[in-house]
Amino acid sequence: MLCPSNLPGAEPQAPLSILQELRSFRELGSVLYVAAHPDDENTQLIAYLARGRSYRTAYLSVTRGDGGQNVLGPEFGEELGVIRTQELLAARRIDGGRQFFTRAIDFGFSKDYRETLSIWDREQVVADIVRVIRTFRPDVMITRFSPQPGGTHGHHTASAVLAIEAFKLAGDPKAFPEQLGELRPWQPKRILINAGNFGRNAETENNTAVHLEVGGTDPVLGESFTDIATQSRAMHKTQGFDNFRGFGGRGARAESFQLLAGELATNDILDGVDATWGRFAGGAPIAEMADQIVAKFDTNDPAASLSTLLALRSRLGALAADPLVSEKQRQLDHIIQSCLGLTIETVVPEAEVVPGDVLKLRHEVKLRHELKVPQWHEVKAQQSAVPVRWLAVRYPSIKKEIAINLDLHPNEAATHETTQILPATTPLTRPYWLKEEHPPGMYRVDDAALIGQPENPPAFPVEHVFAIGDQTLVIPDEAVAARAEKVPAGKTLGSEKRRPLEVIAPVALRFASEVRLFAPGAARPVEVEVTSYRPGVAGTLALQAPAGWQVAPASEPFRLGAVGQHTRLAFTVTAPPQAATAAIKAIADIKGARFENEHIEIRYPHIPTQLLQPAARIEVVSLELAVRGHQVGYVPGAGDNVAESLEEMGYEVSKLTGPDLTPARLRGLDAVVIGIRAFNVRTDLPAQLPALFDYVKSGGTVIEQYNRPTTNHLAPFELEISNDRVTDENAAVTFLAPDHPALNTPNKITSADFAGWVQERGLYFPNHWDEHFTPLIACNDPGESPKKGGLLVARYGEGYFVYTGLAWFRQLPAGVPGAYRLFANLVSLGKSSRGSEDGGSK
Repeated sequence: MLCPSNLPGAEPQAPLSILQELRSFRELGSVLYVAAHPDDENTQLIAYLARGRSYRTAYLSVTRGDGGQNVLGPEFGEELGVIRTQELLAARRIDGGRQFFTRAIDFGFSKDYRETLSIWDREQVVADIVRVIRTFRPDVMITRFSPQPGGTHGHHTASAVLAIEAFKLAGDPKAFPEQLGELRPWQPKRILINAGNFGRNAETENNTAVHLEVGGTDPVLGESFTDIATQSRAMHKTQGFDNFRGFGGRGARAESFQLLAGELATNDILDGVDATWGRFAGGAPIAEMADQIVAKFDTNDPAASLSTLLALRSRLGALAADPLVSEKQRQLDHIIQSCLGLTIETVVPEAEVVPGDVLKLRHEVKLRHELKVPQWHEVKAQQSAVPVRWLAVRYPSIKKEIAINLDLHPNEAATHETTQILPATTPLTRPYWLKEEHPPGMYRVDDAALIGQPENPPAFPVEHVFAIGDQTLVIPDEAVAARAEKVPAGKTLGSEKRRPLEVIAPVALRFASEVRLFAPGAARPVEVEVTSYRPGVAGTLALQAPAGWQVAPASEPFRLGAVGQHTRLAFTVTAPPQAATAAIKAIADIKGARFENEHIEIRYPHIPTQLLQPAARIEVVSLELAVRGHQVGYVPGAGDNVAESLEEMGYEVSKLTGPDLTPARLRGLDAVVIGIRAFNVRTDLPAQLPALFDYVKSGGTVIEQYNRPTTNHLAPFELEISNDRVTDENAAVTFLAPDHPALNTPNKITSADFAGWVQERGLYFPNHWDEHFTPLIACNDPGESPKKGGLLVARYGEGYFVYTGLAWFRQLPAGVPGAYRLFANLVSLGKSSRGSEDGGSK
């Protein structure tokens, strides 16, 4: 099975790319690279193996990077994992590799691989790696990291430990036998560690290193593998790598490898592997024919190779059944399609459809007369004398085939229009790994065939059947909607100009906020916005609340006319009389069908638009919360939702830019809060710090959230930020200054306020600071000394300056009660009491 991002699609290739694909068809060597996260992969090595040696090369990222930070926007957690999945696919399109994943969740930084394996389901992750091995069938596996614990991320070490386990089990038919209905056991010859860089301190059973020169130039692109690797790595833009230039010069570059398990290699990583067609009985003639086609291939006339390619296809079809042979058959079909200049497209009027909709499909196929080569030099392709006939169109998901029977002629489009019904039982489009509720460490995937794959299969797949000469080719396609951009004459609609068909609900639901705060026993309104995605939608909306929470009324009717019309429905929610946290869901009933989804689109220019339709839910929190002050200024950083959390606490929040940090603008603000990593991603702040410090000196309060280590002077006193962090969200907290106002006013903070935190205590704590700062708390991960830099408060003039590495950006949107109480105290520093105000008194 091919990785979906690399399936031969509707778009043929330029002549030089066809030649590269022919070289790839000729080579049967394969390598699977394994590491923990997006950006862990060695893109230089992947580019060299995939493009230089034409090997089947793939990267298995154990996680999707869900637990990291995002320098581009407010998406964290599952949404960030969706973005980073697409960033990896964009990287692979550049370096030529394929992409796989396991179901393991990146739950944030882990200092010990044993902690990692206590949160991941070890057997499930090993099973997933085994599944990828049996699917991709690599000759050699390579890990990025050592299996020996060291000074690196626990996920890194765990990825190597589990890769070795999977290597030893993949060839055993007794291991994970449930996979063997669709797959076969497969044993790679060896597993190596890519020593040097991250893996330089690897300790292996045999320290004999194999060195591989990975420099050179891509024969198609004319670029060095170093430049290609740099461009690939730069796709990790949410991690700040968009301007990555870290691979050094373009000359010789060597990688070294050490054996972890399997057969020893002495000269090359594929020592002892038959990377030719000779590995198959009857494969020698395939190799000879492929060599001849490569030697005689004319980039000015790709169609001249058609007759020999079809003969090669007949020979290939005579080989015994094998997954790799089947993959090569699909690859050869794509080569033939490209040599014909055969373009295929299935267009629908709208990208978003509702189950039960009528699909208006327009199929168009064309034999292109003119082909393009790099640098856009035009060459004229002689049309092949091989007849091409469009036989049929198939719709596999509804098990239907339509006969076409049209002869194709050069440069003449052939079209067919039809309508089909999208079954009412069609599931909504969601990333497959996000469809089910799951525990903290592992995604739940009910369809085992999807495990390992980077993204969903097409929502409405299409197959076109052609007779080319005396052979039948089936070419996969999918329904897409053309975007508004004008396509130049003579050019085919590229992937960047179209959006795949996606299945949506007739309405989308959205709560007015992520979190709602209640005083114990208090009642507050909760609003849900209902938006129509189909005209004339009517139904009822209800809130599903757990025991102890009361909702009135039981349901509310709605009726919406035009697409895009929305209405807000209000419910009164009453909290239990005691402290409690819960989640409330919204559910719409439309003619007996239930829908509970939001409609979220993630748009960044470097990846395709991503549609998420998670369950619409709100975190509700019953707590004792008092606040002081009224007006708060918020300076956004890399992206978070803390400003919205402040509004839910009862503050009026004004968003501020660097130029806004003037005495006149700051006057009247009770506090100024600076967003996460603001000084890492913005250039308009350092020059305004004197004005901000003057504001503090005059009696204001500034709360500065975490930044990565920086040379900027971020505080009115000396402050050095380090890489210190506390990853255990349940780490015991010691109060270092129990009488400090920040721990007592207006809310009395106790150890209970540090219960229920998510992912981590905090990150990038300062490790040196001026004596004017008072550290308020200490905490630490197991086996480490206490870290005291998570919350520092200094008096400066009449006001307070706070620097905090605590992960407010995770705790507040998650509805952690103690985080709200403590953050309210920080905002309230120096403010006189205006009465005990709870979160329900807005």
